[in-house]
Amino acid sequence: MSTEHLNSLQRRLRAMHSLYEDACSTMNIDHVNYVEREGVLPIAFSLVHQLLIEDGAIVFLGGPAPLFNEQWATDIGLGIANHGKEMSVSEMMDQRIGHYDRFIELQTLVFRATEDFVSQLDPATLEEIVISSPYPPGIASTFSARVGGSKGICRSDAIECWIYQHGLRHMGEIEHARALVGLTGMTS
Repeated sequence: MSTEHLNSLQRRLRAMHSLYEDACSTMNIDHVNYVEREGVLPIAFSLVHQLLIEDGAIVFLGGPAPLFNEQWATDIGLGIANHGKEMSVSEMMDQRIGHYDRFIELQTLVFRATEDFVSQLDPATLEEIVISSPYPPGIASTFSARVGGSKGICRSDAIECWIYQHGLRHMGEIEHARALVGLTGMTS
């Protein structure tokens, strides 16, 4: 892949991260922990889920180890110290952020680590397969497996699916949920 493709990927990641930064700077702990009704997850779920998935994904791409650990879970005051990917909505209904400022601190560190990692990639490595087909259980039914197809998931597709597209999907949830707490969306 080209340097232009890598530069585009870097710009898209920064733009997606900036949406989260803007959203978080215009919300408070009551907004993020608000529960509309049973079965509708709070914004806290989407924020924590997106961040922990991004933090954990980079290591599979050849990047640094995740930053999140038990100490961060305590410092943030998480209702559930888990990204919730394999959990049901009812199991994740109690996700809350107790210390919003510490959450934003971790978010800043994770976003910086992701952007630093991607900025140091050699464009030639973007086509390297990071998960081969046939896919293992837990991957076979994912969006990234559909994108990778029979060739396997390459580094570029993994960054796109696991970080960028995943982050945008959850930003859409956050934008909708912001309306439920009297705030506006993030983009026009």
